[in-house]
Amino acid sequence: MKISLIGYMGSGKSTVGRLLAGKLNLPFLDLDDLIVQKSQKSIAEIFKISGEIKFRQQEREILREILEQNEDFVLALGGGTPAYYDNIDLINENSLAVYLRLSPVEIVRRLENETDKRPLLSHLKPEEIPEFIAKHLFERRPYYEKAKIILDIQQLNPEAIAEKIITHLHSQ
Repeated sequence: MKISLIGYMGSGKSTVGRLLAGKLNLPFLDLDDLIVQKSQKSIAEIFKISGEIKFRQQEREILREILEQNEDFVLALGGGTPAYYDNIDLINENSLAVYLRLSPVEIVRRLENETDKRPLLSHLKPEEIPEFIAKHLFERRPYYEKAKIILDIQQLNPEAIAEKIITHLHSQ
């Protein structure tokens, strides 16, 4: 089984993905890490040097390569991945998409000290971040909500989220 974790940045896709993969005895893949490996540049460098559109093109190409593999895995996607091109359709056709849903307030809390590691937030003043995240989340929500499984993860730790996903897998 191929499982793709989607959600806004800071929702815990990579952390939960590693735990879930371990519990299911599957390989764990992180799309951002694969992009960094292939390009030999950090995500921030790609954004700075080539711009977001070039990054999204690379992201799409690597996403397709991963999803077309015959192997099973747990894949953590970038926060914007489902919202570009027809990526959400590609994700749903080739894997079980799980949306890790958080409120904008919780996302802001999680990201407020990580802005230097987040290219989309690095140029913002602290007081601009809540509005930016709320607007961005509003724009991306229709894509996220096309996932086959939608989990509200407020107040849940990564272990509990992984267990909740496993429970959903067994009930299908």
